[in-house]
Amino acid sequence: MKKSSIIGMIIIAIAIGAIVSTYADSSTYGSFSEAIKTKKELHVVGKLDLAKEMFYNPQQDANYFSFYVNDNNGENCKVVFTGAKPQDFERSEQIVLTGQMLGNEFHASKILMKCPSKYTEDKIEVTEVSAQGKI
Repeated sequence: MKKSSIIGMIIIAIAIGAIVSTYADSSTYGSFSEAIKTKKELHVVGKLDLAKEMFYNPQQDANYFSFYVNDNNGENCKVVFTGAKPQDFERSEQIVLTGQMLGNEFHASKILMKCPSKYTEDKIEVTEVSAQGKI
């Protein structure tokens, strides 16, 4: 075999390995019912349920924030975020949660908020908040 053929096969093998590792690490979008079935990290898109109570007491525990979200399928679930309550959280039009189900609660490691922009009426402002520690 020629050296160029061997080098070409090594480059192809490295490319295949990179593609497979990227696919294995990527999380997918789903709903709360799908999050119950899987142990993997999942992105859940929904809207904040303002009718239910949000709990954040920084004097007691500054890294505990809980609230309720209705996912895109209409399912309501309690969400626990191990971090501080994001600024203007109540104003968010849509929320993307990254995390997994633990019991009956969705434990979020990241929150991505899509809020109406305060500068223009047509644009949406996006804010991402990460938890202090991993789940």
